[in-house]
Amino acid sequence: MIDKIITIAKEAGEVLREGFNQNFKIEFKTNEANLVTEYDKKSEDLIIDFINKEFPAHSVLAEESGASPKNSEYTWIIDPLDGTTNFAHGLPIFSVSIGLTKNKEIIAGAVYDVMYDKLYSAEKGSGAFCNGKKINVSKNDILGRSVLVTGFPYDIGEKPGKNFEIFTQFTKKTRAVRRLGSAAIDLCYVASGVFDAFWEGDLNAWDMCAGAILVEEAGGKVSNYKGEPIDIFNKQILASNGVIENRMIEVIKKCM
Repeated sequence: MIDKIITIAKEAGEVLREGFNQNFKIEFKTNEANLVTEYDKKSEDLIIDFINKEFPAHSVLAEESGASPKNSEYTWIIDPLDGTTNFAHGLPIFSVSIGLTKNKEIIAGAVYDVMYDKLYSAEKGSGAFCNGKKINVSKNDILGRSVLVTGFPYDIGEKPGKNFEIFTQFTKKTRAVRRLGSAAIDLCYVASGVFDAFWEGDLNAWDMCAGAILVEEAGGKVSNYKGEPIDIFNKQILASNGVIENRMIEVIKKCM
């Protein structure tokens, strides 16, 4: 079903492109850092309408509207606008992320980097691609030469956890650490070898579902902070080229 996922991801991306840098309504969810725009909702409505038409028996889990009441072995996991803060402030780093699970296993996903017109896609067992060209993770095996990427939760002011400690340690022990503001794009950049790894400790399933299969199909490794198999409902993610994973887990473990 990857062709269907690609089709609707690009259509939703067109909605976002048309709304970018226009006047639009902004609302706040949990706090003033957690935004939602009318274009998040327009994009999500378009995707869900498409799924309901093409696959009416399938379940849906979407960021803005939550879970559908359907009981299906297939679930579409949707972030209609990953990087809403960037979008709202005119920063062209945001995406549409659509993953598909079967009996809770991720089997396909696509992330559309809207303003760069890059469509990342992967199907289980078939490799990962960007605009139809095969992509692979980096081969760097030295943490000190690595460039990493991360993100912080919206409520970090109230619940900092160990985010700053981990960030500080990786800043000291790597070539650089970046923060782009879209976890889905971060994962695409790991899959394509731009970054050597991504970590974040408070994500939702829709933030990482599609990106996780992209990294795995590009030859990388996706786990939690302990190196255990990824559970997209368990918040934590460590996605890497695989060869620096154990060293990263050691650094994280010392901070926890």
